[in-house]
Amino acid sequence: MSRTITQRELRNDSARILKAAEQGEEFTVTRNGTPIARVVPLDGPDRRYITKEQMDRGLEGMPQIDYQQMRADLEEFIDMDFKDPYEHRNG
Repeated sequence: MSRTITQRELRNDSARILKAAEQGEEFTVTRNGTPIARVVPLDGPDRRYITKEQMDRGLEGMPQIDYQQMRADLEEFIDMDFKDPYEHRNG
């Protein structure tokens, strides 16, 4: 989770903030209350991905999917047969 800091705080406490970033903490920097930048760690886990535990927490309370019913619905409403888009050129 990102912590919000001001531009002044970044300027005055840059060593502390960079040390925290090294340890995995993320910061959103604001100027006059408007977010303008992010300070994120470069080394460490790739932040584009989340852990299984994070995914599980995010999915709590979501309805279960009946995949057989979903497939039946797709087959009812979508023509699943492959059609060659260039067929008319060959004839």
